[in-house]
Amino acid sequence: MKEQKEVTLDRDLGLWSALALVIGTIIGAGVFVRQAAVLDDAGSTTMALVAWLAGGLLTITAGLTIAEIASQMPETGGLYVYMERIYGKLWGFLSGWMQIIIYGPAMIASLGAYLAILLSDFFGFPSKYNAILAIGTIVLVGILNLFSNRYGATFAIITTICKLVPVAALIIFGLFFGNESAFGQSLVHVHQSAGNFGVAILATLFAFDGWILVANLGGEIKNPRKLLPQAITLGILAVLVIYLLVSYGVYRSVPAEQIHRLGTSAIPYIANQAFGQVGGKILSIGIIISIVGCMNGKIMTFPRIMYAMAKRGQLPFSKTLSYLHPKSHTPIFSTVTELVIVTIMIIFSNADRLSELCIFTVYCFYVMAFVGVFLLRKRNPNQHRVFSTPLFPLTPILAIGGSLFVIVSEIMSDLPGVLTSFIFVAVGIPVFYYESKKYREQQAAADKEASLNDEND
Repeated sequence: MKEQKEVTLDRDLGLWSALALVIGTIIGAGVFVRQAAVLDDAGSTTMALVAWLAGGLLTITAGLTIAEIASQMPETGGLYVYMERIYGKLWGFLSGWMQIIIYGPAMIASLGAYLAILLSDFFGFPSKYNAILAIGTIVLVGILNLFSNRYGATFAIITTICKLVPVAALIIFGLFFGNESAFGQSLVHVHQSAGNFGVAILATLFAFDGWILVANLGGEIKNPRKLLPQAITLGILAVLVIYLLVSYGVYRSVPAEQIHRLGTSAIPYIANQAFGQVGGKILSIGIIISIVGCMNGKIMTFPRIMYAMAKRGQLPFSKTLSYLHPKSHTPIFSTVTELVIVTIMIIFSNADRLSELCIFTVYCFYVMAFVGVFLLRKRNPNQHRVFSTPLFPLTPILAIGGSLFVIVSEIMSDLPGVLTSFIFVAVGIPVFYYESKKYREQQAAADKEASLNDEND
């Protein structure tokens, strides 16, 4: 591999591109395939709608809180950079490690798995080919992201526009033609509890997640101090309204018990019932495009975290992983590595499990980032802020409280999965110390060699 000379990331992304990435990355599979899961955990359509609202409000408080930090640290790497600046290199590394080893690959893998289910239903493929379909789709989207970020951003805008078609169709049909009551329908087999409601909110957070990923592209956004907070806040608000309307439309269209029985197939069923076989197919295509667009946003952003960590010499094979292609200016080896991890997850796990665990893991670090807003204000009381969290300190307190509720709920419902997540994160600790030591030794050797060359000259 030839030595790279001053190849940098392109700062090409404007507000509309950033906003499309936020909305496009959030609206993917979740709102279409998690309706039954949220309903099952909530126990009734009323509480399910409350769960969607709670998940959205929690996401808004989180977004408004992180937006203040993002405006102060508009660099490639997002949460990884924030944690490092606030808590030190170890916690920064662990947040990045968590994202590239668990969170990012799990999110992409779960999207691929959900997409494969829809593709199998659409084309009539046997379910045994789902893994191949998932991997194939992910690889194709990954190849697109090996080219200039302009292509990925353009694709994000196109898919965001396309995904609004099934969204609008579900909303309009439910509002004007649905015969069921969106409120008061209960599932007789579900015993409602606070723990279950917390898990229901957790299920909605999978659908809301992705808002922070645009921060990973801080080094590629024009005027990021201004545009990053705008894209995050406006994007989340738009998605919250859309999700509430879609969920209301779904509960108006089909009885709650039937949604429970249909599971992930509830939305395709509604599409066929509402618009006939041809209309249902068109709507299914829109949903498929929606998921592909969401997948594109995640494949575009997560390798940037790996790249940012490799640039600091914190990963094995850092020199390779920090390589940018001289023409496309994209981290091609980081992208390929991330896709390999995704492929392994698809083969050895299932979508629902992955989606819940990855949300739990990332929210543990979100809580620390939310607390970081208080720490930054205390450390730099006179610093000018381009964006300040509205209703401070109430907004970050709500973000912290809501996140802790969700975390505790997941611990109570799936302790083995939680412990597994912690083990994967903990593996990063010896990696950090080993690579940090190796990087320091290499730097010392390079400095010594430079000093000797100066003496000889």
